[in-house]
Amino acid sequence: MKHNLGLILVLSLLLMSGCTPFAEHGRGGGANNYLNTRSTTLDHLPPLGPEDGLQFEWVLVARHLDMLITDQAQWCFPATVLQAQRNESRIASELVGGLEVDATNSLIIQRNLLQRLEHQTKDAKQQQKCKPPRNSTMEPNDVIFAKEIYNLLNSANQFTFNSVELDPNYIINLSVASQLLAKNSDYKILITGHSDVFAADMPDNKLARQRAEQIKRYLSIFGLNPNRIHIEAINSRPSLVSIPQPSEHLSNRRVTIELMHIDQNLTLNHLSER
Repeated sequence: MKHNLGLILVLSLLLMSGCTPFAEHGRGGGANNYLNTRSTTLDHLPPLGPEDGLQFEWVLVARHLDMLITDQAQWCFPATVLQAQRNESRIASELVGGLEVDATNSLIIQRNLLQRLEHQTKDAKQQQKCKPPRNSTMEPNDVIFAKEIYNLLNSANQFTFNSVELDPNYIINLSVASQLLAKNSDYKILITGHSDVFAADMPDNKLARQRAEQIKRYLSIFGLNPNRIHIEAINSRPSLVSIPQPSEHLSNRRVTIELMHIDQNLTLNHLSER
């Protein structure tokens, strides 16, 4: 079984390297050569075995993103594609660092993001809304804006342990991000709350939801319209992970924030919309 999974990974990586997911130069290509970074990260991962389902899942999700970029998703929703690439790199880092719970939660969020992106890209192309950038040597404004928001809002460990109390530095990030978002009415955000790996069990994942609500509260106080802020919660201990490792005691103290176009669908397969 271990050799079979290893062979599947090799074949998957060969497929990824055999055809670039980006359009040719002058037609929207060259936006982000993240495949090189992916290959470098994989050098630090051991060969797959039957116990390594998360790594295999990461490969499948990475292939899904490749296919969407090949299908010109970055022409339709460049900000979403950028976030998917950033999420992919984060998941790889979590796997390398042995943070299985973080990686599992991130994979769930990434799968939902890519499923939404696939359906929305199909609809946008049918309506002929997807256009290549006019100047392939410059990043689209959507991408520049998405990078800034992503870097501000998706830092690690934003909360103190088993609490909704925010790190003071992250509060500053929320203030800056809310002002930027308030000036750009083309976007809304989806906040997914996480709870600590070793937190006490709570009905309906109470801590995770409270954290998402806390972020929404701060963003609203700083000036962002609450109607543009949507929240979710995710299980702190996913079914794919049995017993968290001691090294994960201080992990998963965060929310994940996704920047979305104002008309993008919020429906998720594994989370209940609120």
